[in-house]
Amino acid sequence: MILVTGGAGFIGSNFVLDWLAGSDEPIINLDKLTYAGNPDNFASLAKDPRHRFVHGDICDRELVAALLKQYQPRAILHFAAESHVDRSIHGPADFIRTNIDGTFSLLEAARAYSATLSDTQRESFRFLHVSTDEVFGTLGADDAPFSETTPYAPNSPYSASKAASDQLVRAWFHTYGLPVVTGNCSNNYGPLQFPEKLIPLVIANALAGKPLPIYGDGQQVRDWLYVGDHCAALRRVLADGKPGETYNIGGWNEKANIDVVHTLCDLLDELSPAAHSYREQITFVKDRPGHDRRYAIDARKIERELGWKPAETFETGMRKTVQWTLANQAWVRKVQSGEYLQWLDKNYAQREESKT
Repeated sequence: MILVTGGAGFIGSNFVLDWLAGSDEPIINLDKLTYAGNPDNFASLAKDPRHRFVHGDICDRELVAALLKQYQPRAILHFAAESHVDRSIHGPADFIRTNIDGTFSLLEAARAYSATLSDTQRESFRFLHVSTDEVFGTLGADDAPFSETTPYAPNSPYSASKAASDQLVRAWFHTYGLPVVTGNCSNNYGPLQFPEKLIPLVIANALAGKPLPIYGDGQQVRDWLYVGDHCAALRRVLADGKPGETYNIGGWNEKANIDVVHTLCDLLDELSPAAHSYREQITFVKDRPGHDRRYAIDARKIERELGWKPAETFETGMRKTVQWTLANQAWVRKVQSGEYLQWLDKNYAQREESKT
């Protein structure tokens, strides 16, 4: 059995579904169900005895300790995090609590639990920490991609909180011998992504006939990783990753934001045509503070040591994402309500249109 934190979020729920599609090993799924945690993501598992959902907070150390004692998992996969840069700018306190305090609490619970295991169990136990390439800061146009030895230089409250959590995980390995492994991934996209992020936001706004807001000049570059590929990489890291090591997980797909939006518009023109090209809805808005210019991942280590590389190209992954969204409009409509709409008004509607 494995314990997954944040398994109702975008990447976590994709991992849960992917894991149970290919394995009979049960999952304990612990999630606080904040705005981006959606139990509908795993509604198909409602009657599956291999999946046990627990509504709870990773900061609740007594709850986590009780779950570890009861279920005796062989691994903890830590997805739970506040993960949206714009939200971290408006309200950093939640990011400090969840990403730093929450990771600390989880590490302490895992350390106490590992001390109760037999030598054989302790040897195979793993704490897999899921992190981001944003901890490395920003790159110039001609800089080499981030490697596992790139110095940390976070530029937002979100990335700073994730950098701190990474360092805690590292320290618990070197100080206490907790068998941790960390994966630093690039920008994920795919099914079940909460529609505040670029790709699902653009698809939703395009279909609704709304403006497609692009920060600044749209030339911010990201490495795009299909979430299914990320899940496959994490399975490899869990199976064969070396304790104390970090592995960069990237898609080898560097794209400027404006090119991503153009690709989405063209796919929608093909798969759900309107009376006009969706590109006509593109609107440039004021950039966000401290917006990193470029991220890029050097993913050669995980390929060399663990034999993983992404299966999807940018084109195939984007097509799958658009197709899934078009086929699951009921899911999209359900999450486009309440706090989400208030958030869109706060973050986008109040930004004046730029002349870019």
